[in-house]
Formats: sequence, structure tokens, C-alpha cells
Amino acid sequence: MTLRKTLFWIHLVCGIAAGILIFIMSATGVALTYQKQLTAWADKRACRVERPAGADPLPASELVERFRRAEPGRVPVALSLSSDPDMPASVTAAPGGTIFVNPYTGEVLGPGATGVRSFFRVMTGWHRWLALSGDNLRWGRAATGAGNLLFLFLALGGLYLWWPRRWKRAALRPLLWFRTGIGGKARDGNWHNVFGFWCLVPLVLIILSGVVISYAWASRLVFQFAGSTMSMPARRGAPAPPPGALEAPLRLEGADAAIRSVRERVPGWKTLNLDLPAPEAATLSLAVEEGYGGQPQLRSTVTADRESGKILKTEHFAGMDRGVRARIWMRFVHTGEYYGLAGQTVAGIASLAGLVLVWTGFALALRRYAAWLGRRN
Repeated sequence: MTLRKTLFWIHLVCGIAAGILIFIMSATGVALTYQKQLTAWADKRACRVERPAGADPLPASELVERFRRAEPGRVPVALSLSSDPDMPASVTAAPGGTIFVNPYTGEVLGPGATGVRSFFRVMTGWHRWLALSGDNLRWGRAATGAGNLLFLFLALGGLYLWWPRRWKRAALRPLLWFRTGIGGKARDGNWHNVFGFWCLVPLVLIILSGVVISYAWASRLVFQFAGSTMSMPARRGAPAPPPGALEAPLRLEGADAAIRSVRERVPGWKTLNLDLPAPEAATLSLAVEEGYGGQPQLRSTVTADRESGKILKTEHFAGMDRGVRARIWMRFVHTGEYYGLAGQTVAGIASLAGLVLVWTGFALALRRYAAWLGRRN
């Protein structure tokens, strides 16, 4: 048996074994393509803000203080401000999660578009761990990780199988573009080849980054290839409120001055995220987004003095360790967000191509099996 034929049968068996898993991850990947944009649009509709004529947003300290008075049972731990004058501000509170407020009046508007957020939460659960929970969560992670590894083998092995023996126009045409007037096995094979070829590069990037996200050993390899001895810092969530935070006064003397300084230094800012400090903290931390959340190269972290609001330090993506940059790039190239709306669109199309590849792959396998049964009978 030749190498090509051996690889073909391995390709076929792996495709059948992992097909359903790849189909689920591809379908949910398509659904999650524009998650951030759709969630922001839905939140904006659910929590309408009308800017009073000539009015400026309230200072951050005043917004937080009004929220505390309106929601005495909740502790604010972070504040997010948008440069869009029609977009509400949001407070991350414990308990309660994200709650939107009117940036001009401080009125509490509610949790936003809960239906849209719930939909994307379900899609994310299926995409990452097959909607399993509790003790079964690790099995879901293991399954999607294995699915990524098999999909990577199928994509690279498929390129070898696709590679024409003769580089002539007649041989290349059915491999590079759709044929008309055909059906059955010929159509399925044509679609499998065309979608696989044109979406190969984004698919391999999506799958490879999925492997890196799934496995610690793959993440370590990224740091090694980047020539770094560091490891990925732990993901930072919203800071937990300290004991007694409900009664403790929240000192934000320098927050307003720091936010003004950031706005002057970064005129193209889109979102400012302020971690509300513990009472004993000497500094403030602000995350400045010039993109839409999935573009770390357009994000910076500012450290300011708690009392005066003076900017002490600004950290940019370009100044990070090479290994950290490479690992973060892998995270956001998985969704295409690193390259903005165009990147997300390409990632969505590649995920759609994954659906077509699974569908046509199963169809070709079933046709081959039916032909084998016919010959046997």
C-alpha cells in the first residue's frame, strides 16, 4: 500500500471518529463570530441612554457613589466607560455581575441584554467543553482538545492528499473552484477540495491556536519557540471585594484626574476599565482599549497614583515579553479578533468551511461504504 493510500485511510477513519465533534465546534464557532459586536449592540438597545443637550458624563467617582446609594447590597469592584455617547457605562458588582448605569444621571439601568448574553454563554459552553459541567467539565475539555488535535491532522494530511500529481490546468481546476452540472460523489469531492484549499490557512491557525488553548504543553511550546523563559500570567478577573467593603468608604480621589489624563493622552480610546481599589491600595489600575476588546495590540494598562491621579506607568502590548505576546496572539487569532472585524469575518467563514468539510467528508465516506456493499453483494 502506498503512502498516499495509507494516509487516505487514516484521514478517513480520523474524520469519521472526530466528525461530530468537529461539526459542533465549527457550528458554535460560526455562532460566536460577532459575539462582542452583537452583545454591545443588544446592550445598547436594552439600556437606552439619551444624552442631555450639552451634558457631559458624570465623573467616575460620582457614578460609583450613586450606584452604591441605589444598590446598597452590592459592592462595586470595577467600572467601564465607553467613548460612545449613547452607550451606557457598566459597573461590575458583587453579587450581580455586570450592571449598566446611565453615565449622565447615574441611574441603574439593569443587566443589559440577558437573552443575548445567555445565548452566547450556551454557545461558548458547547464550543469549549460540550456543555458539560461540574465533575464532567474535564471530560468536555479533554474531548474538545482531542478534537482539535485530530482536526489539525486532518487539515495537514488533507493538504497532502489534495496536492495534485500533475500541475496542469485541467487537473487544478476541479481542485480550486466549483464545478457546475455535477452531483453525487463528484460534487461532494469537488466541494471538499475547494473549501479545504481556500480556507486551509485560517483553519490551520484556528485549529493550532485551539490546541495551544487546550493544552499546557502546547502553550509552553509557544514560549519556547518565542525564545522566552516566562510562562503565561494567570488570567485576571474582576478583583474580589475585601471583607467589610459594604461599610467601608470608597476613596477615588485620583480616579477622575487619572481618567482625564488618559483621555488626553489617548484621544482614540474606545473603552476605559477602572479596577476599583481596596481601601489600603496606593495606586489605581486602568485598562485602555483603542479596539473592541479582542485586539491586545490596541490595549494598554495605566497605573496612576491613588491620591493625585498622576500617571506613574503605562504598559503596552509591544513592551511585553515575546512569549507572552505570542501566546496572547494565539488566543485572539483563534477568534480572528486580533485583526478586527475583517479577521472575525475570515474566522467565521473558515468555521463555516469546517461544517462543509465534515458534511462532504461524511457523504463521501457513506458513498464509499455503499459502493463497497454493492460490490460485496
